[in-house]
Amino acid sequence: MRATIAVPVSTLDRALPMVGRQAGIDIVSVETGLAQVPTRAVAGKLAPVVALRRLLRGTGYRAVAIDGRSFRIVRDPASHTAGKTHAPVATAAGDVIVTASKQRIPLLRYPGSLSSIDLAAPVLAGRQDLGTLTRVSPILQSTGFGPGRDKLFIRGIADSSFVGAAQSTASVYVGDVQLGFSGADPAIRLYDMARVEVLEGPQGTLYGAGAIGGVIRLTPNAVDLTRAGGAVEAGATLTSGGAPGGDVAATLNVPLSAAVAGLRGTVYRARDGGYVDDPQRSRQNLNGVETTGGRLTLRIDPGDGWTVELGGLGQRIEAADAQYAERRVGALARRTTLAQPYSSDILFARGVVTKRWDSGVELVSATGLAITHADDLFDASRRPAGQGTPIIYRTQSERQLASHEMRLSRSLDDAASWVVGIALLDNNDSRNRTAGFADAPMEIIGVTNRTRSASVFAEGSVPLRRSLTATLGLRGTVARVDGDPSFRPREADFVAGQASKRVDPTAALTWTVTPDVAVFGRIQSGYRTGGLAVALGVGRVADFRSDSILLEEVGIRRLRRGSTGLAFSAAVSRASWRNIQADLVSRRGLPYTDNIGNARIGAVEGSVDWVPIAGLNASLSFLYTQNKVRGALANTSQADNRRLPDTPPIAAVAGLAYRWSVGSGDWLSIAADASYVGRSVLGTGDLFDISQGRYAVASASAAWTHGSMTVSLRVDNVADVAANRFASGNPLILSARDQTTPLRPLNARLGAGWSF
Repeated sequence: MRATIAVPVSTLDRALPMVGRQAGIDIVSVETGLAQVPTRAVAGKLAPVVALRRLLRGTGYRAVAIDGRSFRIVRDPASHTAGKTHAPVATAAGDVIVTASKQRIPLLRYPGSLSSIDLAAPVLAGRQDLGTLTRVSPILQSTGFGPGRDKLFIRGIADSSFVGAAQSTASVYVGDVQLGFSGADPAIRLYDMARVEVLEGPQGTLYGAGAIGGVIRLTPNAVDLTRAGGAVEAGATLTSGGAPGGDVAATLNVPLSAAVAGLRGTVYRARDGGYVDDPQRSRQNLNGVETTGGRLTLRIDPGDGWTVELGGLGQRIEAADAQYAERRVGALARRTTLAQPYSSDILFARGVVTKRWDSGVELVSATGLAITHADDLFDASRRPAGQGTPIIYRTQSERQLASHEMRLSRSLDDAASWVVGIALLDNNDSRNRTAGFADAPMEIIGVTNRTRSASVFAEGSVPLRRSLTATLGLRGTVARVDGDPSFRPREADFVAGQASKRVDPTAALTWTVTPDVAVFGRIQSGYRTGGLAVALGVGRVADFRSDSILLEEVGIRRLRRGSTGLAFSAAVSRASWRNIQADLVSRRGLPYTDNIGNARIGAVEGSVDWVPIAGLNASLSFLYTQNKVRGALANTSQADNRRLPDTPPIAAVAGLAYRWSVGSGDWLSIAADASYVGRSVLGTGDLFDISQGRYAVASASAAWTHGSMTVSLRVDNVADVAANRFASGNPLILSARDQTTPLRPLNARLGAGWSF
């Protein structure tokens, strides 16, 4: 889509907003010193990418596409112009656009709590997945079963520690397409990703069922249609007392037709070295994990405002053994009869078609298909190795999610915006269990749920006055869940399940106090569908009901506009959660799903980001939560333990980083960070009154950048803290109350990367 561009001779800080307004695109930057960079005049009827390329020519900066309508201005590693005088820091220059809002709302006007995580941060080098983000964001919590079978929670909205038939409380999206419906987080490695947005609290109006805790949106780096390039990175990790690990990844971007079509692909392989021993089997460092995957995207811009993106990813995780230890054996050891490996793999395809008109109206059609498999094996022998045939317990799951969404939206300069759309979803979730002697296990029972839903949604923001904006929204959903007590049912075998109709409203106000400060308040609801699940007893199944949540929240946000200064946000929220679905295990260690009662959840959160001088950055973020579960199961717990699982009352992260120029094209940076996780419990009920958490860890890193090459060193858990981050690993021996999931001991990663 071409636009009439007329930008006079100026400086980058002034010229970029002019191009953005005239071309109808969003331009953001984390660079400093833009006011000192002169620019040439640009005029003509030009495509946005061409206008930016002409404007930035010779400045030492370049534009990186975030999506078809958003660009980030970064220092060009191949140029020394910017490197001589400017020090990039993690600041917010200009308005950041909240793409996950589906209305492209500037961050200052977004009426809710949101965390945006820059994946270029040194703290995330190497082992990057959503689980590792919990160490930089206290808003996120995770279980500790291992990559590929963990559950993620947002701001204390946690149902249970175990994976089962219940829908996830946090919905994960890749761009505009949903990645999963139920089950564990697939632990996608975040190579070549631009950022992660976390929308906190229920998002029922825009995202429908499952987003009762919030939405996590992964934004890949966009295909660059004008410039070939790529990157290679690799690292080696050493763990104190453990096995070595390593990772390697490569990204290649190839324009197929200048400014019209291009391909971008990433491949990677990583090994996390083990650090848990088993003296009974004479095994050391047995809990290593291998991850292999890749991603490919084709982008076509045929003109006249149309954009087509076709992409896919595949990943496989293979773990040699489970991740837990036993207190009676040692902090990093356990005794088992046999290995307990697991695997998790995912195939994901998406297609997104976008049309933008000169009026600002945008049409998005997003379709996705995700297929996941998981296989877990547990030791059920309860006897020393070599004494009789080992007994195993094995679970298998297969999930297939097909989704489609079509929406129209428009964002105007006077703070008015709207979005309307439809969404269709079809999800199949099958689970099977076998148990018995290792050479001839027997099937216990399988369960398959098929969920189909259709939704219509609308949300709009209207300025009541110049500084006050109201947001109203509504989503209507018709859903049906059918089930069958078998792992691979035939279509005719499905039995009629639960049908439901649901309306989820939202209402919010945003008051722009100053050009940099805004206060917001909102009310939002969400829900999860019910289904068929394994019940208590052997060979039994039962229905579990849908649950719902209602949130009230008020907050304040301040953005930093210049190269230095203070940015902060804070929010207070209260949620009421009814008929909580929870995946649990019995005292024999067998899974079941039930509605366990109601809960009230209060939360206070805050974040501060301060740049006192160019290059120096100090940050602090925290989450305080208070909740209480009411119900028959919760009443069996001690009064102090009637909490939601894996939700410590306090979690906090603090960091300090400094980056400076040491010559033409050379930069040095150092950073240190520390995090604290308070005490939590494994779950609701006396069986799960097991303490975990209550530990603090610190890390340090350093990096040297020379032109397009960077060498980095990061040391995690520098004090070699021994602590229990999660108190489970094998559900069959949970009643012994002896399991821990230990922190990885002191470890260091030396890495190198090269971009071209």
